[in-house]
Parts: sequence; structure tokens; C-alpha cells
Amino acid sequence: MSQAVLDGVRDLLPGIRERADEAERLRVVPEASMKELEETGFFRLLQPTRYGGLESDPVDFYTAVRDIASACGSTGWVASVVGVHPWQVALFDDAAQQAVWGEDPNTRLSSSYAPTGRATVADGGFVLSGKWSFSSGSDHCQWVLLGGLVHNVDGAIVDFRTFLVPREKYTIVDVWHTMGLRGTGSNDIVVDDVFVPEAFTLSMSETGQCKGPGQAVNTSDLYKLPFHSIFTGTITTPMIGMARGAYAEHVQMQKERVRAAYLGERASLDPFAAVRIAKASSDIDAAWALLVNNIREEQAYVARGEQIPLGTRLKVRRDQVLGSQRALDAIDTLFEASGGRALGEGTYLQRAWRDAHAGRVHAANDQERALQMYGAHEFGHKIDPGMY
Repeated sequence: MSQAVLDGVRDLLPGIRERADEAERLRVVPEASMKELEETGFFRLLQPTRYGGLESDPVDFYTAVRDIASACGSTGWVASVVGVHPWQVALFDDAAQQAVWGEDPNTRLSSSYAPTGRATVADGGFVLSGKWSFSSGSDHCQWVLLGGLVHNVDGAIVDFRTFLVPREKYTIVDVWHTMGLRGTGSNDIVVDDVFVPEAFTLSMSETGQCKGPGQAVNTSDLYKLPFHSIFTGTITTPMIGMARGAYAEHVQMQKERVRAAYLGERASLDPFAAVRIAKASSDIDAAWALLVNNIREEQAYVARGEQIPLGTRLKVRRDQVLGSQRALDAIDTLFEASGGRALGEGTYLQRAWRDAHAGRVHAANDQERALQMYGAHEFGHKIDPGMY
């Protein structure tokens, strides 16, 4: 089934690319693109089979995202972050899963995980309030996953949880005016004193241990992988896709380009141009190969019934942040070597350059923090596994 989805996604790429300018103009992914992706089954790749999902290999999901982003960075970004949410919902209590998918298995969710909201303990759940930024694809979604710090009656912080909130209980505030990833509609979410039942929440401390109540009914190994491995991969993968799209356009441009400033020399005969694409392609391939290899390594531990070592989880994050950087470096190299034609509106290269630089500032790409954690662990220092 996953292969059918991948084939269907690839058939959509020309249309998605044609609508890239429209996405930027609208500041959201066009509804036509979202509908087409839904019809391929893309948004159900990581969804439990109990609710019409495919429970696919994460690498298949990442492959589809990579391909989508190679046609339109914004569409790839939204497809990635919206498409990964069914994986986390599968970890919630089954009552929450039923509320999300019981009537419509095509229900979509957006998110904003930074704990900028405040939750207070109440009878049977929590009362949640706050404002969250950067909820990509929220206009296309019926639920949202929000991060919040839980306070007890004395005001002390006692937990960090993810809260699942339906569309009628939050407001989307249109604030997304940016130079990159313009088509992602990453707007603000506002919640005002909304009661969230405990079954509709998930403690990040439990998530950090690769656990969740939903595992009682969703027993696939897919749902035993680390949250921060699966989710940070959804940030790097679109950037790898952008780099692949930029590479393809750059190579085609250089095949056709005649450099007037160099007495009509064909750009493809420039030995330095050949060196640049060799280096860029290696960075792109390395970023992808490490992402896939690391997920495969974690899957092997799960398949053997073994706990994934903290060192492996930290290595995933190490290679994830460096994978984003490799993709960005490749795009920078290609953009700088493409000449004035790359500056024109409508070219993939200039859009990829803007989108990738916008993606680089995402919290998941906080390179120094991830690398410091890896190095500290190698030196034998104690590391909190909850965030990795």
C-alpha cells in the first residue's frame, strides 16, 4: 500500500510545482494540493490501521515528504508536519483517537509544541489557556496538538503535556507574513480557558520513554520509536527535498547556460561548476542516507524488543541537525553558482533558498544544543532522555 501512495504522490508533483507561486500568494498550501495528497492516502501513512491508516514504514513517509518538497518547499513542509501527527495521536488514550478519527479517518491535525500555554489541574483533566505560534497548515486542520506546562493548585509546575484540542475550541490568528516558507500558513493558535479531559493529553515525560496509553491498542513497532527521532526528521526531510529540487533545477540551468562574461563559454564546461555540483550532491546524499540509516537502526532495536540506547537517540539528533545544515549548504552552493537567472520569480532555486533558510531557524534545528548533548554524553555526563 505504501508504494501505491508513493507512486500517487510522484504523479502529483508537476501540479504541486505549478501551484507553488499560488501557495506563496495565498500564504497557505492550496486546497487542491491538500485534497490531492489526501486522495493518495499520504496523510494516513502513519495512522493506525484501526482507523483506516496504513501504519507504514517511517522511511516511506519521509520519502513521500522529500519528493513533495522537491516540487514545493511550503507544500512539503506542511505535508510533513501535518502528516506526522497521526503517529502521535496513536499514542493517546483510545478515547482521544476515537474523537479524532471515529467519524472521519481523514481528519487532520496541526500543532505547536512549545510550552507557551498554561494548564491548571482540574477535576478529570486540565484547563488550558495561551497563545502558540507557528502552527503550520492549521487552516487545513480540524484539531491541534499544543504544548503546555501543567500547574497544580499552588502554582507549581508539575508536568509538561501535549493537549489535543478540537477546532471549535481554539482561534487561528492570521500573522504569517514571512520571506520563506510563505505558503505554510504557520499562524498563531489562541485558547481561552478550555477544559481538556486527561485522556486528551499526553505527558512528555512518558513520551520521552517511548510510551503512551495508545500502545495498548496500537501494538505496531511503529509506535515504539522515539518521538524526538520521528518528529525532528519531519523538519529535516523537507529541507533535503528542497535541496534535491534545487539541485535538479541548477543542473538543468547550467546545461543550458551560456556565460556572456566569459566569452560565451558554456557553463557546463566550467570545471569549477562540476566540482560544486559534486560537493552539493554529496551533502544531499549524506543527509538522506544518515536519516534513513538512523531510523533503521532504531527500528532494529524495537524489533528485537530492546530499549533504544540513549547514545543512539542522541546520534539521531546529531545527524538530524547536521542533515538540515548539509541541505542548506548544498542549496547555498547551488544558488550562488547559478547566476542571475536564479533570482527570477518563479524559479525553484530562489524559493528553495528562502524556504530552507526559514526552515533552518526551526527549534528542531537548534544545532548547538543537539550537538552539545551528543558530546556531553560521549564524555560520560548525565543527559535527560526526555527531550531525545
